[in-house]
Amino acid sequence: MDKNQIITLDEFIIHRQKDFPYASGELTGLLRDIGVAAKIVNREVNKAGLVNILGVDGNSNASGDEVQKLDMYANEKLITCLKNSGECCGIASEENEDFIPMPTVESKNAKYVVLFDPLDGSSNIDVNVSVGTIFSIFRRKSDANGDVTLEDFLQKGSEQVAAGYVLYGTSTILVYSTGRGVNGFTLDPSIGEFCLSHRDIKIPDRGNYYSVNQGYYLKFDVEMRRYIDHCSDMNLRLRYIGSMVSDIHRTLFQGGIFLYPNTRKYPQGKLRVLYECNPLAFIVEQAGGKAITCQLERILDLQATELHQRTTIVIGSPAMVDEMEEFVGRYTVVPT
Repeated sequence: MDKNQIITLDEFIIHRQKDFPYASGELTGLLRDIGVAAKIVNREVNKAGLVNILGVDGNSNASGDEVQKLDMYANEKLITCLKNSGECCGIASEENEDFIPMPTVESKNAKYVVLFDPLDGSSNIDVNVSVGTIFSIFRRKSDANGDVTLEDFLQKGSEQVAAGYVLYGTSTILVYSTGRGVNGFTLDPSIGEFCLSHRDIKIPDRGNYYSVNQGYYLKFDVEMRRYIDHCSDMNLRLRYIGSMVSDIHRTLFQGGIFLYPNTRKYPQGKLRVLYECNPLAFIVEQAGGKAITCQLERILDLQATELHQRTTIVIGSPAMVDEMEEFVGRYTVVPT
């Protein structure tokens, strides 16, 4: 590809189709469906202050969080776009209690399931802070001629065939990987297309930022507090947006480390394995970074047992994640 040529997301996906383990065009269609949904959601996010879709919906999602109105809009649009093409046999969303089987379209035997957080960080919308969509794609394990099963969604993150996110910010950018590196596409509103803007993204080995909700400092385990003290002693800059996709996007480009440890209220961690941690860990690892739990397990090796399972996470520049791992080993109190 000519580096000066304008390349749309659709063109790039089709060109890269030969890289996919199963080059049937189905995965290509799925990624394009997600791109279309992202354009629709972006339009609504940008005009949310002008219409009555801001604020709390009055319900709680499957994870117990308050559901924002725009969350539900994004959820519905993603489901609709994924349903239309027939390339997806089932979806699971942070906003739905259970997975949703997709009906067969035109005799297709769809072979992929899609999991997503339709609007990560949606509590920030009212104050005009960046939010995003996170998605993850797996090849189904069950018989393509039968119904999709729970096991199709509870695969390890290492089994993902594609993952990515869309950040709705000052510009709208879609970042994704199919296991062959990471590329970013910025939405050009003048033509309504995502265009290749960031080729082969690589995370710096180190960065000058650490990202953690330091208001919970006293609720963290001692080894995590010691590491946060170390970051402060090293004059690293604290940056925490409260929208994971935004914090990870900054970390991906500028380097640094993002931490979401367990607290007394959330002893297993708060972030969802399937909807947030798996896809973002896949992206960061493909860019050369690392993603582990605070118990030092690789995120992509976790075996989920339920759709809304939670975990801790430490993710970012490889040298900084390694350093945090050393602190855990040094300060962890081993029961006698």
